[in-house]
Amino acid sequence: MPATDRPSDRPSDRPSERRGAARTAVVWDALLPVLGDEPRDVLDIGGGTGGFAVRVAELGHRVTVVDPSPDALAALARRAREQDVEVAGQQGDLSTLLGLTGGDSADVVLCHGVLEVVEDPAAALATIREVLRPGGTLSLLVAQRHAAVVARAMAGHFQQALALLDPAAHRDVAHGRAGRRFSHDEAVALLEGAGFEVVSVHGVRVFADLVPGSLLDLEPGATAALVELEHAVSERSEYLPLATQLHLLAR
Repeated sequence: MPATDRPSDRPSDRPSERRGAARTAVVWDALLPVLGDEPRDVLDIGGGTGGFAVRVAELGHRVTVVDPSPDALAALARRAREQDVEVAGQQGDLSTLLGLTGGDSADVVLCHGVLEVVEDPAAALATIREVLRPGGTLSLLVAQRHAAVVARAMAGHFQQALALLDPAAHRDVAHGRAGRRFSHDEAVALLEGAGFEVVSVHGVRVFADLVPGSLLDLEPGATAALVELEHAVSERSEYLPLATQLHLLAR
């Protein structure tokens, strides 16, 4: 697929979409070769309003979103209609996944921003493994703990930053929402413990969350330059601790 056809690289005059492109470009760059050119069955767990699912459907794949929120699924349906694609939405979560989809039902599973909030991440990955067909690929996107320490400190939340330094503190409460954050080694160990082979690990949003939004909105070419920089550092191990998220592909 030509670079100009990548969903993350589509030109937009909307500032929010430019910032969104900078934050997701690395994920799309890794995901597109996995999706390939032939239609595949793609399952998006916790896909919400379809930020990834609709674009994957636009590429010609058969996409199902499983999400616990009926409001999110309604927004997904509207977005799919607007883009003239078909995306199946089912209300549920990882605990009901096998009942909704059955085992051995997906070529690619997207699990983005979900592992942070499940009760048992290891059990969740075991369920996903049952859903994937032999040779299938999991796209896992998780929040990264070390970057959260920096973000909390820069925001003046020093006690929260201090608490996150403890590797045993897997729960982080912020703004009333609880969620885990993972280091590179923790995420890899969880996948391998569930029987996956980790194919690649990329740092996502190494700089995108640090750059002022006003710079991207006002400086010509700034978004494209930021995306280029994000790609350049995404696989460099020394920058992984600065990444807001880690994107892992596993078979």
